[in-house]
Amino acid sequence: MSYRQEEIKPYDSHAEKSKQVEAMFDNIAHSYDALNHRLSWNIDRMWRRKAISTLVPYRPESILDVATGTGDFAIMSAKVLKPKRLVGCDISENMMSIGRSKVNKVGLDRIISFQKEDCMVMSFADGEFDAVTAAFGIRNFPDLDKGLKEMCRVLRPGGHLCIVELTTPVTFPMKQLFKVYSHSFLPLYGRLISKDRAAYNYLTATIEAFPQGEQMVGILKKAGFDKASFKRLTFGICTMYTATK
Repeated sequence: MSYRQEEIKPYDSHAEKSKQVEAMFDNIAHSYDALNHRLSWNIDRMWRRKAISTLVPYRPESILDVATGTGDFAIMSAKVLKPKRLVGCDISENMMSIGRSKVNKVGLDRIISFQKEDCMVMSFADGEFDAVTAAFGIRNFPDLDKGLKEMCRVLRPGGHLCIVELTTPVTFPMKQLFKVYSHSFLPLYGRLISKDRAAYNYLTATIEAFPQGEQMVGILKKAGFDKASFKRLTFGICTMYTATK
């Protein structure tokens, strides 16, 4: 099944979506962290902490962080969960290059490593990880079903999935306020700081088109996950999804 956000591309080009997404994140890597924190008023840090806390009881020793970007989720996970091994994978080398510098700076390079991966066809073995995480990245998948099935494949039986993704609020007045914010301030400020005119219009469009709530739970179950559930955070601006294999 195809989903609306899969048809949205960052640039007006005939290139396949994955290549455009790679180019976009390579272009905005230098400003990505600052923009993320400023545009969310630093609430994105709280969302990550909330997600990681769901994995604390399971003490995963090996973790895969999909669409790891500049490694913020990976670093926080390593500090809190203290796994023996954490791999961050992403399609953008420029984003991961920043992540490697951050990991070295905090002395976690023996635990955290980065690999360039196509999340549709990852190189990891079946059942290789105790936990799989993703923060603000899966809505960029060119094929959501295929990407989630890959995340399920590399997770061991009984392992845990945790995803946090930006979503659109569903109740008044946050729904209306978020629409104004996401269509005016967010793309304008993003364009001024990142110098990429298309990137933040694309990100807004994918947030609105991405399946959420009960629909996303159904998609997770179809991908092979069990006990899938969701929790809206900060009036629905972000949604956390958890599941097991």
